[in-house]
Amino acid sequence: MAATARALVAPGKGILAADESGGTIKRRFDSINATSTEENRRDYRELLFRTSGVAQYISGVILFDETIRQNGADGNPLVQVLVDQGIIPGIKVDNGTQPLPGASTELITNGLDGLADRLKEYASLGARFTKWRGVINISQSIPTRYCIDTNAHALARFAALSQEAGLVPIVEPEVLMDGDHSVDRCFEVNEATLREVFYQLAQHGVALEGCLLKPSMVLSGSSAAKRAGPEEVAEKTIACFMRVVPAAVPGIVFLSGGQTDDEATANLNAINKRAAAAGAPWQLSFSFGRGLQQAPLKAWGGKSENVDLAKQAFYHRAKLTSAARQGSYSPEMEKELSPA
Repeated sequence: MAATARALVAPGKGILAADESGGTIKRRFDSINATSTEENRRDYRELLFRTSGVAQYISGVILFDETIRQNGADGNPLVQVLVDQGIIPGIKVDNGTQPLPGASTELITNGLDGLADRLKEYASLGARFTKWRGVINISQSIPTRYCIDTNAHALARFAALSQEAGLVPIVEPEVLMDGDHSVDRCFEVNEATLREVFYQLAQHGVALEGCLLKPSMVLSGSSAAKRAGPEEVAEKTIACFMRVVPAAVPGIVFLSGGQTDDEATANLNAINKRAAAAGAPWQLSFSFGRGLQQAPLKAWGGKSENVDLAKQAFYHRAKLTSAARQGSYSPEMEKELSPA
């Protein structure tokens, strides 16, 4: 497991999150006027997986339950398509969120019931790592301690069960950027959340060397009057994580979390530059969904004749995100378009 965790955060590489639920991918397909049928979902994800050369930037892909069971258009399992590219298959194992009992404005993630059996099945289907997302909202009155504690406990339980099944858990405590909160308020909530997550991981006997953290960056709220720029985001994010994330964790794979492509890339680049100066002990990589997919989805438009354009857009986005993961990105690179 430790070797797989290190491979997922190998220098220059990161993870594609292609684990959208049915509702989420329908909304994304609606944005390009494409129908969310099983065949269309398969075709879209397959074009990403078959993009030539992208394995130099993408180490792993998080799959949805439907996708890990699907065959490509040529009859080969999509999991094998990834393996043949040199990419590690993974699987989202949570079942989404519901209102937290007793705190209806906050959320708790479902999916622990029967998880041990599902993990065994996913391993048999070729998965080598797993992901579970907890959701933390920010307002003047939330998150409550109750919300942080219950989500951290669920994340730790998931991680322990994953390692028991021989799978690397990616622990995702997402602090949402929705709202008008300041970057300092986001720092405060991230610190409190991560402290409890690592306490619970220790309580559950999770081997930190065999897991990865998928957190939010420390950001201003999306509707804040004055939003922090990349340098401040980097300063706050590294300062927060240096306080609470143990050095034994091999890597941190940031989520894009609703940021635009260029915002997520610029922030990741600044974070890696700051980390190098601060001597941060972890690989600082990415596990982007929208941040890698927005451009290829738009280029594809649900049309088979646009597959090559979509692959080109995906390759380009992966290349730029890889550069940011190494602190060598510049906005001028956005104008380049590398062939797939």
